[in-house]
Amino acid sequence: MVDFRSWLPRRLRGDSPVVPLVRLSGAIGMPAALGRGSLSLSAVDGVLKKAFSVSGAKAVALAINSPGGSPVQSHLLFRRIRQLAEEKKLPVIAYVEDIAASGGYMLACAADEIVADRSSIVGSIGVVSASFGLDKAIARFGIDRRVYTAGTRKVTLDPFQPENGEDVEHLKTLQRDIHAFFIELVKERRGARLNSSEDLFSGLYWAGDRSVALGLADRLGTAHDDLAARFGDKVEIRLFEPGRSGFLRRRLFGGGAGSEAALVDFDNVLATIERRSLFSRYGL
Repeated sequence: MVDFRSWLPRRLRGDSPVVPLVRLSGAIGMPAALGRGSLSLSAVDGVLKKAFSVSGAKAVALAINSPGGSPVQSHLLFRRIRQLAEEKKLPVIAYVEDIAASGGYMLACAADEIVADRSSIVGSIGVVSASFGLDKAIARFGIDRRVYTAGTRKVTLDPFQPENGEDVEHLKTLQRDIHAFFIELVKERRGARLNSSEDLFSGLYWAGDRSVALGLADRLGTAHDDLAARFGDKVEIRLFEPGRSGFLRRRLFGGGAGSEAALVDFDNVLATIERRSLFSRYGL
Protein backbone atom coordinates (compact mmCIF):
# COMPACT_ATOMS: atom_id res chain seq x y z
CA MET A 1 0.00 0.00 0.00
CA VAL A 2 1.28 3.44 -0.91
CA ASP A 3 1.75 5.77 2.05
CA PHE A 4 0.34 9.00 0.65
CA ARG A 5 1.45 10.85 3.80
CA SER A 6 4.99 10.92 2.40
CA TRP A 7 3.73 13.25 -0.33
CA LEU A 8 2.51 15.80 2.22
CA PRO A 9 4.56 18.59 3.80
CA ARG A 10 6.15 17.32 6.99
CA ARG A 11 3.95 19.50 9.21
CA LEU A 12 0.84 17.77 7.79
CA ARG A 13 2.06 14.20 8.15
CA GLY A 14 1.64 13.99 11.90
CA ASP A 15 4.77 11.88 12.35
CA SER A 16 7.06 14.58 13.82
CA PRO A 17 6.95 16.18 17.28
CA VAL A 18 5.89 19.82 17.04
CA VAL A 19 7.10 22.71 19.20
CA PRO A 20 5.76 26.25 18.59
CA LEU A 21 8.46 28.91 19.10
CA VAL A 22 7.20 32.39 20.04
CA ARG A 23 9.67 35.21 19.40
CA LEU A 24 9.50 37.91 22.10
CA SER A 25 11.94 40.56 20.96
CA GLY A 26 12.16 44.23 21.92
CA ALA A 27 11.57 46.60 24.79
CA ILE A 28 8.50 46.00 26.94
CA GLY A 29 5.84 48.69 27.16
CA MET A 30 2.65 50.03 25.70
CA PRO A 31 2.92 50.40 21.89
CA ALA A 32 2.13 54.10 22.09
CA ALA A 33 5.11 54.58 24.41
CA LEU A 34 7.73 52.47 22.65
CA GLY A 35 6.41 52.41 19.09
CA ARG A 36 6.81 49.61 16.62
CA GLY A 37 8.31 46.37 17.82
CA SER A 38 7.47 46.88 21.47
CA LEU A 39 6.19 44.01 23.58
CA SER A 40 2.87 44.33 25.39
CA LEU A 41 -0.02 42.02 26.21
CA SER A 42 -2.21 43.57 23.52
CA ALA A 43 0.51 43.10 20.88
CA VAL A 44 1.44 39.53 21.83
CA ASP A 45 -1.72 37.89 23.21
CA GLY A 46 -3.03 36.69 19.83
CA VAL A 47 0.29 35.09 18.93
CA LEU A 48 0.54 33.37 22.31
CA LYS A 49 -2.96 31.92 21.97
CA LYS A 50 -2.16 30.55 18.50
CA ALA A 51 1.09 28.99 19.68
CA PHE A 52 -0.49 27.30 22.68
CA SER A 53 -3.33 26.02 20.48
CA VAL A 54 -1.10 24.12 18.02
CA SER A 55 -2.46 20.59 17.77
CA GLY A 56 -0.16 17.93 19.16
CA ALA A 57 2.43 20.37 20.51
CA LYS A 58 4.91 18.79 22.91
CA ALA A 59 5.90 22.11 24.50
CA VAL A 60 5.93 25.83 23.78
CA ALA A 61 9.28 27.60 23.38
CA LEU A 62 9.97 31.29 23.90
CA ALA A 63 12.84 33.06 22.12
CA ILE A 64 13.54 36.06 24.34
CA ASN A 65 15.60 39.10 23.43
CA SER A 66 14.52 41.97 25.67
CA PRO A 67 16.21 44.53 27.96
CA GLY A 68 12.98 45.01 29.91
CA GLY A 69 10.77 48.05 30.21
CA SER A 70 7.35 48.40 31.82
CA PRO A 71 7.01 46.28 34.99
CA VAL A 72 3.24 46.13 34.50
CA GLN A 73 3.36 44.85 30.92
CA SER A 74 6.13 42.43 31.91
CA HIS A 75 3.92 40.94 34.58
CA LEU A 76 0.83 40.86 32.36
CA LEU A 77 2.78 38.86 29.77
CA PHE A 78 4.21 36.61 32.49
CA ARG A 79 0.73 35.84 33.83
CA ARG A 80 -0.72 35.24 30.39
CA ILE A 81 1.99 32.73 29.50
CA ARG A 82 1.50 30.90 32.79
CA GLN A 83 -2.28 30.90 32.34
CA LEU A 84 -2.04 29.35 28.87
CA ALA A 85 0.60 26.84 29.99
CA GLU A 86 -1.61 25.60 32.82
CA GLU A 87 -4.75 25.62 30.67
CA LYS A 88 -3.12 23.60 27.87
CA LYS A 89 -0.94 21.57 30.26
CA LEU A 90 2.17 22.27 28.19
CA PRO A 91 5.73 22.80 29.45
CA VAL A 92 7.35 26.10 28.51
CA ILE A 93 11.03 26.51 27.65
CA ALA A 94 12.65 29.95 27.35
CA TYR A 95 15.68 30.48 25.11
CA VAL A 96 17.61 33.66 25.86
CA GLU A 97 19.20 35.24 22.81
CA ASP A 98 21.19 38.45 23.34
CA ILE A 99 19.50 39.51 26.53
CA ALA A 100 16.80 38.70 29.08
CA ALA A 101 17.22 41.47 31.62
CA SER A 102 14.88 43.15 34.09
CA GLY A 103 11.36 42.73 32.64
CA GLY A 104 12.89 40.51 29.95
CA TYR A 105 14.02 38.14 32.69
CA MET A 106 10.52 38.22 34.18
CA LEU A 107 9.28 36.91 30.82
CA ALA A 108 11.88 34.12 30.99
CA CYS A 109 10.62 33.21 34.46
CA ALA A 110 7.27 32.34 32.91
CA ALA A 111 9.03 29.26 31.49
CA ASP A 112 9.64 26.03 33.36
CA GLU A 113 13.21 25.95 32.03
CA ILE A 114 15.55 28.74 30.95
CA VAL A 115 18.31 28.09 28.39
CA ALA A 116 20.93 30.74 27.62
CA ASP A 117 23.77 31.18 25.17
CA ARG A 118 27.26 31.45 26.61
CA SER A 119 27.28 35.17 25.73
CA SER A 120 23.67 35.96 26.70
CA ILE A 121 23.06 38.66 29.29
CA VAL A 122 20.74 37.48 32.06
CA GLY A 123 19.41 39.04 35.26
CA SER A 124 19.18 42.73 36.24
CA ILE A 125 16.54 41.99 38.87
CA GLY A 126 15.91 45.54 39.99
CA VAL A 127 13.97 48.73 39.27
CA VAL A 128 15.31 51.94 37.73
CA SER A 129 13.97 55.41 36.98
CA ALA A 130 15.95 58.08 35.14
CA SER A 131 15.39 61.72 34.30
CA PHE A 132 17.18 65.07 33.96
CA GLY A 133 17.27 68.21 36.08
CA LEU A 134 16.73 71.22 33.83
CA ASP A 135 15.75 73.86 36.39
CA LYS A 136 19.18 75.56 36.32
CA ALA A 137 19.25 75.51 32.52
CA ILE A 138 15.92 77.30 32.11
CA ALA A 139 16.82 79.78 34.88
CA ARG A 140 19.93 80.71 32.92
CA PHE A 141 17.77 81.80 30.01
CA GLY A 142 15.21 83.58 32.19
CA ILE A 143 12.46 81.00 31.63
CA ASP A 144 9.82 80.49 34.32
CA ARG A 145 8.10 77.13 34.80
CA ARG A 146 4.41 77.71 35.62
CA VAL A 147 2.42 74.75 36.92
CA TYR A 148 -0.94 74.98 38.65
CA THR A 149 -2.39 72.04 40.54
CA ALA A 150 -5.19 71.03 42.88
CA GLY A 151 -3.33 68.76 45.28
CA THR A 152 -0.05 69.67 46.93
CA ARG A 153 1.82 66.64 45.58
CA LYS A 154 0.21 66.43 42.15
CA VAL A 155 3.46 67.34 40.41
CA THR A 156 6.45 65.33 41.61
CA LEU A 157 9.98 65.14 40.21
CA ASP A 158 9.26 67.73 37.54
CA PRO A 159 12.59 68.04 35.63
CA PHE A 160 12.01 71.79 35.25
CA GLN A 161 11.77 72.38 39.00
CA PRO A 162 14.36 71.88 41.78
CA GLU A 163 14.46 68.34 43.20
CA ASN A 164 12.31 67.77 46.27
CA GLY A 165 13.59 65.32 48.88
CA GLU A 166 10.10 64.09 49.77
CA ASP A 167 9.38 63.33 46.11
CA VAL A 168 12.62 61.35 45.81
CA GLU A 169 11.80 59.30 48.90
CA HIS A 170 8.30 58.59 47.57
CA LEU A 171 9.81 57.33 44.31
CA LYS A 172 12.28 55.12 46.16
CA THR A 173 9.46 53.63 48.24
CA LEU A 174 7.60 52.82 45.03
CA GLN A 175 10.73 51.23 43.57
CA ARG A 176 11.29 49.13 46.71
CA ASP A 177 7.72 47.81 46.53
CA ILE A 178 8.06 46.81 42.87
CA HIS A 179 11.51 45.31 43.51
CA ALA A 180 10.17 43.21 46.40
CA PHE A 181 7.43 41.85 44.15
CA PHE A 182 9.96 41.05 41.40
CA ILE A 183 12.18 39.17 43.88
CA GLU A 184 9.19 37.21 45.18
CA LEU A 185 8.23 36.20 41.63
CA VAL A 186 11.75 35.02 40.77
CA LYS A 187 12.05 33.03 43.99
CA GLU A 188 8.68 31.39 43.39
CA ARG A 189 9.54 30.36 39.84
CA ARG A 190 13.19 29.39 40.28
CA GLY A 191 12.96 27.97 43.80
CA ALA A 192 15.84 25.84 45.04
CA ARG A 193 17.74 26.33 41.78
CA LEU A 194 18.74 29.83 42.88
CA ASN A 195 22.18 30.43 44.36
CA SER A 196 22.14 32.39 47.61
CA SER A 197 24.53 35.05 46.30
CA GLU A 198 23.90 38.42 47.92
CA ASP A 199 24.25 40.08 44.51
CA LEU A 200 21.47 38.03 42.95
CA PHE A 201 18.78 40.70 43.43
CA SER A 202 21.06 43.73 43.36
CA GLY A 203 20.28 44.65 39.76
CA LEU A 204 23.50 43.15 38.42
CA TYR A 205 23.48 40.97 35.31
CA TRP A 206 25.68 38.12 34.11
CA ALA A 207 26.69 36.17 31.01
CA GLY A 208 25.42 32.68 30.28
CA ASP A 209 27.87 30.53 32.28
CA ARG A 210 27.56 32.62 35.42
CA SER A 211 23.78 32.86 35.09
CA VAL A 212 23.61 29.05 35.13
CA ALA A 213 25.87 28.89 38.19
CA LEU A 214 23.61 31.38 39.97
CA GLY A 215 20.48 29.42 39.07
CA LEU A 216 19.02 32.17 36.91
CA ALA A 217 19.23 29.79 33.92
CA ASP A 218 19.21 26.00 33.76
CA ARG A 219 21.74 25.28 31.03
CA LEU A 220 23.52 26.62 27.99
CA GLY A 221 22.25 25.97 24.48
CA THR A 222 20.28 27.21 21.50
CA ALA A 223 16.66 26.58 20.63
CA HIS A 224 17.21 24.28 17.65
CA ASP A 225 19.95 22.17 19.24
CA ASP A 226 18.24 21.93 22.61
CA LEU A 227 14.82 21.02 21.19
CA ALA A 228 16.40 18.43 18.88
CA ALA A 229 18.20 16.87 21.84
CA ARG A 230 14.96 16.76 23.81
CA PHE A 231 12.41 15.75 21.18
CA GLY A 232 14.56 14.18 18.48
CA ASP A 233 16.11 15.33 15.21
CA LYS A 234 12.72 15.30 13.47
CA VAL A 235 11.24 17.92 15.79
CA GLU A 236 9.36 20.57 13.85
CA ILE A 237 9.78 24.08 15.22
CA ARG A 238 6.98 26.43 14.15
CA LEU A 239 7.83 30.10 14.48
CA PHE A 240 5.27 32.58 15.82
CA GLU A 241 6.14 36.28 15.87
CA PRO A 242 4.04 39.32 16.81
CA GLY A 243 3.24 41.55 13.83
CA ARG A 244 4.42 45.09 13.55
CA SER A 245 1.86 47.57 14.77
CA GLY A 246 0.91 50.67 12.80
CA PHE A 247 2.35 54.06 13.65
CA LEU A 248 1.40 57.68 13.26
CA ARG A 249 3.13 59.89 10.77
CA ARG A 250 2.98 63.66 11.01
CA ARG A 251 3.73 66.18 8.30
CA LEU A 252 6.33 68.84 8.78
CA PHE A 253 6.03 71.60 6.19
CA GLY A 254 9.05 73.75 5.33
CA GLY A 255 8.56 77.47 4.71
CA GLY A 256 8.48 79.22 1.35
CA ALA A 257 6.71 78.64 -1.92
CA GLY A 258 7.38 75.39 -3.69
CA SER A 259 8.92 73.68 -0.67
CA GLU A 260 8.22 69.96 -0.36
CA ALA A 261 6.53 68.37 2.62
CA ALA A 262 8.82 66.03 4.54
CA LEU A 263 7.34 63.09 6.37
CA VAL A 264 8.83 62.81 9.84
CA ASP A 265 8.00 59.81 11.98
CA PHE A 266 8.33 61.59 15.31
CA ASP A 267 6.81 58.74 17.32
CA ASN A 268 9.20 56.17 15.90
CA VAL A 269 12.25 58.42 16.39
CA LEU A 270 11.45 58.89 20.06
CA ALA A 271 10.61 55.21 20.48
CA THR A 272 13.91 54.22 18.86
CA ILE A 273 15.84 56.48 21.25
CA GLU A 274 14.04 54.94 24.22
CA ARG A 275 14.65 51.38 23.03
CA ARG A 276 18.31 52.10 22.33
CA SER A 277 18.75 53.55 25.82
CA LEU A 278 17.33 50.37 27.33
CA PHE A 279 19.62 48.11 25.28
CA SER A 280 22.70 50.34 25.79
CA ARG A 281 22.30 49.99 29.55
CA TYR A 282 23.67 46.47 29.06
CA GLY A 283 26.35 47.41 26.55
CA LEU A 284 24.32 46.28 23.52
